[in-house]
Amino acid sequence: MIKKHKSNIGGAILLGVVLLTSCSLGQGSEGSKTTEETSLPIPTSAPFAAIVNGEGILLSEYEGELQRYQAAMDQIGSPFDPEKAKEDVLNDLIAQTLFTQSAASQNYSHSEADLQAKIDQYSEASGGQEALQIWMAENYYNQDSFRTAVSREMAMIWMRNLLIEQVPQTAEQIHARQILVDNENEAIGIQRQLEAGTPFKTLAFQYEPETGGELGWFPRGYLLQQDIENAAFSLQPGQYSGIIPTSFGFHLIEVIEVDPQHPLSQDALQLIQRKAIESWLDDARAQSKVEILVP
Repeated sequence: MIKKHKSNIGGAILLGVVLLTSCSLGQGSEGSKTTEETSLPIPTSAPFAAIVNGEGILLSEYEGELQRYQAAMDQIGSPFDPEKAKEDVLNDLIAQTLFTQSAASQNYSHSEADLQAKIDQYSEASGGQEALQIWMAENYYNQDSFRTAVSREMAMIWMRNLLIEQVPQTAEQIHARQILVDNENEAIGIQRQLEAGTPFKTLAFQYEPETGGELGWFPRGYLLQQDIENAAFSLQPGQYSGIIPTSFGFHLIEVIEVDPQHPLSQDALQLIQRKAIESWLDDARAQSKVEILVP
């Protein structure tokens, strides 16, 4: 078995919406690159939980996110770890701030009318204004904090889409098949048959009659088993690897085709887009001044 990455990351709250939801162009995009008056958060003299590049994150916002975090843990039956919650919530709010700051630096803004239209969409989806108010109260939002969260979400989605526009639709990819067995001695026996001239495909169909061990096309970074990926990208078409042990068993792989610019599958494209966003975020944080003010 070869495990491939799935588009799933945990720990983030609003940031998770941006990274996981509609991770393709043209979905969820709001606002425009304009000089129109923006609804993004403005400086305030209220207490801060953190300061990112001179912009404060309100202590009240941090406390609300902590409450939502704990409620989410309770809902799924997971123990609440205060230290981990603090770290996750702060990291998430810092990331959100970096996204909105970058969007602003790209001249993104949205009007109050744009923001209200988005809130109206949430109201309609929740079953009306009264239902939205109930949901907000249950999730520790007031009118101001909810407007701030929606405003930030709009900017973050715009910035996310700008980043993923830069991700190529093609990449160097390998088309391969595998033979996977549980026993190392059996894998050695297969290797000897290959060395004796038995075609890899013949043996692959013996061990996996339905698919012949077909792995399909995959780019770098798509497989969870790094040793298998490294082996695949070191081979030429028609070549096969030695025995590769993993937690799933003992693999032998054969490269069928290599394409330096093969179209990415939707799953692979979303993975690469997500990695591009995560890499951007790592770089942005490394280049930023972040002050944590909560104990």
